[in-house]
Amino acid sequence: MSALTAAPIADSPLARRNPTIKLALVTLVSLVVVFVLDPLTPSVLYLLALVAVAVSVRVPARTLLLAHVPFVAFAFGVLVVNALARPGTIMWQAGALRVTQEGLSVGTALAVRTLLIGVLAIGFLLSTDGVALMTSLHHNARLDARLTYAILAGYRMLQEMPREWTTIRHAHTVRADLRHDGRPPRGPRHLAGVVFTLLVVSVRKGERMAQALESRGLGLAPRTTWHPVRITRTDWAFAAGVVTVVAVVLTISAALGTLEGPGALTS
Repeated sequence: MSALTAAPIADSPLARRNPTIKLALVTLVSLVVVFVLDPLTPSVLYLLALVAVAVSVRVPARTLLLAHVPFVAFAFGVLVVNALARPGTIMWQAGALRVTQEGLSVGTALAVRTLLIGVLAIGFLLSTDGVALMTSLHHNARLDARLTYAILAGYRMLQEMPREWTTIRHAHTVRADLRHDGRPPRGPRHLAGVVFTLLVVSVRKGERMAQALESRGLGLAPRTTWHPVRITRTDWAFAAGVVTVVAVVLTISAALGTLEGPGALTS
């Protein structure tokens, strides 16, 4: 996730779109693909989303690839679990392990769905400034100031986590005893210590941030905004374009007979 949070928000076509509109589109597409269980439809949507994010977000290709790593790892786990655990027509078997056709199909669909939601999240995080998101949610989505400031605080903490992780890991490495080969420890115990320290630091930082916000009158009304984030015609055109593309892909998939929903699991 460090590739997502450490990368600066550069000026790009996607960065100029309204954060509330982008968040609504990410949520809508994610909910739609939850009901799609064939591998082809989410694969087409994923390729379209990947090209769109790569073109509209001006970040290095390496950043985009590194941001995919956690989603690829999770997608691979989903594929393996479904291929080995879901009953159906056996395609390969070695002892207690067996791969079924139904498990491989559903597992592939779920894995590609993970990648699709992942690339949408990547595009959103790489193109959305925290302050703009908070302001837009408050003015455009009509969310309470307490909630929007909490979102901003969490967003900032997420952005700082990679730096905190690196600092804590280096500190633990300096204090720990070297291994027999002279290298610093990298085992599960060392990793657990770093994770626990990061958790404690994050909780304490969240507490201090909550006290700071409370001391500044968070939640008092009315509140004014210095630079309001407005929804423009271009934002509505962007939303209509995304919805149209998704609808066209689903319609073509249904016409070709490749679209499968949750009912395919019981048929």
